Amino acid sequence: MLSRYLPWFIILSTIAEILGTVGGFGSSVFFVPMATYFMDFQTVLGITALFHLSSNITKIGFFRKGFDKKLMLYLGIPAVLFVALGAFLSKYANPELLTSVLGVFLVAFSLLFVINKNLKVGASKKNALIGGSLSGLFAGLLGTGGAIRGATMSAFNLNKDKFIATSAIIDLGIDLSRSVVYTYNGYVHWKDMYLIPILIVVSIVGTYLGKKVLDRITQDQFKRFVLFLLFGIGALTIISNL
Repeated sequence: MLSRYLPWFIILSTIAEILGTVGGFGSSVFFVPMATYFMDFQTVLGITALFHLSSNITKIGFFRKGFDKKLMLYLGIPAVLFVALGAFLSKYANPELLTSVLGVFLVAFSLLFVINKNLKVGASKKNALIGGSLSGLFAGLLGTGGAIRGATMSAFNLNKDKFIATSAIIDLGIDLSRSVVYTYNGYVHWKDMYLIPILIVVSIVGTYLGKKVLDRITQDQFKRFVLFLLFGIGALTIISNL
């Protein structure tokens, strides 16, 4: 089926990469639900992890001017540990139920901050550890946890480049960890390896175009965009499971 619709797959993957770059939390939140129209869910998990490796290396290259070292540790270490657990449990979990829970969380979180602009999540080590653990667990289970990481990181008031660079470095560790487990689970198939060079090009083009968009918006516009994007992702996730 995929070979027949490969041009559409490439176009939609590029759009997912652009939106993921502009939003700051990676393309998988868009790529995973899109790719499930072309292949089974477990194959999508394997392809997403491999795609994200090149995607995050590209983002680190484009946004290498700075990253938050403390946040990278407090958010990144639990994310890497819990993604391995989530990837292992993905063989036994109900993806529809977990996806619905993720959707409800994202809608509630984004609405809360859009309605009450003065509300802030404490930028604490505890919240970073919790957010990292949840983002890693969902990334392993569902192939996407970047929206939770973006929701957590939005509390720390990072500038655009630092937000994206820090998120990409954390995501790189997550993808390395889950790629090993997904391969062990049998989600990575040799017949799908022809997609990897295609998706490497997609990641470079999508990240470049996303950076061009980011260069044209202000910091406040970026923050609002992240919240509205989180809401849209959550709403679409809920609707797709009804």
